[in-house]
Amino acid sequence: MEAFTLLIALVALVIAVIAFQRTGGIKELRQKVDSLSSRTESVRGRTANMLDRFEQLVRGKNKTAPEPKKESETGPSRKPE
Repeated sequence: MEAFTLLIALVALVIAVIAFQRTGGIKELRQKVDSLSSRTESVRGRTANMLDRFEQLVRGKNKTAPEPKKESETGPSRKPE
């Protein structure tokens, strides 16, 4: 009975290898990995730039953020009655 099970497993393995080769095999898989790698590098670079700008904004090194208005610019403050 074990021999029959082993035979079925080997036949299934051969069929799986043949199906893998017919769908593109290793070459197509490598192309997809390379494509994803280039996209990932692009996104990683943009994320690093965005985080760098955010850090500069938070630390006050970048003057593109609006400065808080002074009391004289916003008008007189109302005193509670």
